[in-house]
Amino acid sequence: MSEKNQFSLLSERRFGPFFVTQFLGAFNDNLYKNAMMILLAFQGASITTMSSDIVIQLSGALFILPFFLFSATAGQIADKYDKARLTRFVKVFEVIVMVLGGFGFYYKNLYLLMGALFLMGAHSTLFGPVKYAILPQHLKQEELVGGNGLVEMGTNVAILLGTVLGGILIGEKNGALFVAGIAICIAVFGYLSSRRIPAAPASSPDLVINWNIFDETWRNLQFTRKNRTVFLSILGISWFWLYGLVFLSQFPNLTKDVLYGDETVVSLLLTIFSVGIAVGSLLCERLSGHKVEIGLVPFGAIGLTVFGVDFYFACAHILPHAAGGAWYFLRNPLHIRLIADLFLIGLFGGFYIVPLYALIQIRSEPDHRSRIIAGNNILNALAMVFSVIMVIGLFKIGLTIPQVLLATALLNAIVAIYIFTLVPEFLMRFLIWMLIHTIYRLKKEGVEAIPDEGPALLVCNHVSLVDALVIAAASPRPIRFVMSHQIFKIPLLNFIFRTGKAIPIASRKEDPLILDRAYDTIAAALADGDLICIFPEGGLTPDGEIGEFKSGIQRILDRTPVTVVPLALQGLWGSFFSRKGGAAMRRWPRGFFSKIGLRVGPVVSANEAQPEVLRQQVGNLRGTWK
Repeated sequence: MSEKNQFSLLSERRFGPFFVTQFLGAFNDNLYKNAMMILLAFQGASITTMSSDIVIQLSGALFILPFFLFSATAGQIADKYDKARLTRFVKVFEVIVMVLGGFGFYYKNLYLLMGALFLMGAHSTLFGPVKYAILPQHLKQEELVGGNGLVEMGTNVAILLGTVLGGILIGEKNGALFVAGIAICIAVFGYLSSRRIPAAPASSPDLVINWNIFDETWRNLQFTRKNRTVFLSILGISWFWLYGLVFLSQFPNLTKDVLYGDETVVSLLLTIFSVGIAVGSLLCERLSGHKVEIGLVPFGAIGLTVFGVDFYFACAHILPHAAGGAWYFLRNPLHIRLIADLFLIGLFGGFYIVPLYALIQIRSEPDHRSRIIAGNNILNALAMVFSVIMVIGLFKIGLTIPQVLLATALLNAIVAIYIFTLVPEFLMRFLIWMLIHTIYRLKKEGVEAIPDEGPALLVCNHVSLVDALVIAAASPRPIRFVMSHQIFKIPLLNFIFRTGKAIPIASRKEDPLILDRAYDTIAAALADGDLICIFPEGGLTPDGEIGEFKSGIQRILDRTPVTVVPLALQGLWGSFFSRKGGAAMRRWPRGFFSKIGLRVGPVVSANEAQPEVLRQQVGNLRGTWK
């Protein structure tokens, strides 16, 4: 497993050119869109007789419309053709659209401006499935979280820079020409960078494209629903788009009517929010340990609610005063809490969104991945439309802007609880993640020896009641644990074990039916390519030493010969969950952040995996640190 810093990916051809290409595309989208919106808001009377409010709302709808119309077709195209070639085609298309938009700015022609905006939406629609489906083809699984984190960081920074620069340039003399020229140059640079993206062969080259956009959109959504976890992850992403858009759309009026700031404060709020998401996205790799850690998703959801609610109370302390600029806003001590809340909303949003994108990438069937991501884009667009309807409805019943934001934060808690109840795997991973990041500090060594795919039997010493949780937290793959049926029944832990499909076992003397059922389940799981972990001592160590390995190992391997991976836990002896000094969980826990270790040894063939040999290897791995 690679332990390189995620930023090293930027220097590699398999990621760097793609990152630059998507960054420039997001920058151009927002440069053009914001410049056009401001132009229509302040000079709309010289361009059209329609109300500027109507034109601006129509502009937003035109940009989103292609996501509804063309996402399903874009997903098919991305599955059928090489994604690197498609990226270059999309970038050529962007150059043409920016030239068209440039003429629109030069002549202040509403139809050209609107047409280019619609085509930029189509450009983003076509690139969307390619953008996320190409990452699993160029990155290793342990690099996906870091890669997605960089993409989310880059996208948010690009949105911020494009929005701010578009607003600044369009206000200058001949600003429309500056916007047009820069947009065309950025599109050209995007095409040049796309030429360095390595080939990403078609995942489904024999696919026959259905050009009926309505029929294919329905089929796409139906297919997306087949994988329950993936579909609920998509709903979670769509909810975040709704949540984020509610906050972003209220920044202008919130600034004017509640915070008593000027236009520069709007840009400041956008900057704080965007930087928060960027930082949270980058931190995901470190917090997840170079694997897709969906336990961060509930953590992110908690932060979105807690700091969203606190944002409401922070606004309550702002008293009416003369409008001030960004510098005044930053210097006012009353605003510190509000700034911190907004940054933390973005930060926890990054924790929430990055693992969900990575989960969709690894859990989707490769030959349908682009179409599933296209389905995600359709639902994201629906969520954005619903956010507008929801906000209008909340205003209609008399809520103020801070109350709308409070209602959204509280609704986030309800949505999160609903999704995590439907997919308890999220909560299970959250509890495991919290264990390893609060009670313990886990040092891993040799984890790359655990096979990336295919069946294997993991054997480990048994020190505490949380051994399985520690191993699960360190493993890059899900593991099915074989454990005492008595431990399996422990409250709270039972929820985790059931969700993780643990296999309860008993001695023949205790219950021969449970024993035989366990061996049948183990054989079936190995035949399906799962990882199985057993604790061959048959129970917790009473003295910290490694006991005799029972013959159950041999029975498993005789029935299903697979490779064996020895593991050794260190530092758990004497913990609250061990049997040192008596029964486990009967004395005061020792300090938080205790250091523990997991060492993984080289794989052993089934023929060589005798119980005593494995016991010796586990002992050598553990050493003197119990």
